Amino acid sequence: MEESLPLESPSMSRRQLLNFITGAAIATTAGAALYPAAKFFVPPQEGGEDGSIIAKDKFGNIIPASQILDKPPGTRALVAGLAGEPTYLTVNEDGTLHPWGIVDNCTHLGCTFPWNPNENQFQCPCHGSRYDSSGNVVRGPAPLPLRLAHVTVEEDYIRITPWTETDPRTGDKPWWV
Repeated sequence: MEESLPLESPSMSRRQLLNFITGAAIATTAGAALYPAAKFFVPPQEGGEDGSIIAKDKFGNIIPASQILDKPPGTRALVAGLAGEPTYLTVNEDGTLHPWGIVDNCTHLGCTFPWNPNENQFQCPCHGSRYDSSGNVVRGPAPLPLRLAHVTVEEDYIRITPWTETDPRTGDKPWWV
């Protein structure tokens, strides 16, 4: 009679099994080690589709809108805004937030600066640039007005969105877009 080959596939040998287990262990270990490194280089995508984020304090905690709206009119609150940049929010006379925030980043060399309520100006301590309450340059060496960001309140959250429309202070296209 004809001799035929068996139709059954041979079982895995001991060497193949150990190679498979070793490879799986190496792949699992490498994946566990590379995942945090890969996450480090990918920026967080916590914002909405429009690039918006929720305002946070310097420790990364979400700031409730009620916490800022309880302040007296004219108060300027500093929050962590877009890309973590400090952004000033202003409480209006009617107890709402001003529709734009002013990014706390000097247009001369990128310094951060305080709001001086006595002179009603933002004053950069590094090189003496001064900005009015809307972020327009009052005194150089800063060449451009401060950047703006949209500010809206949704429920008890403050949402900050990039400003891409016409700059309401100058009527021109924003220089930061």
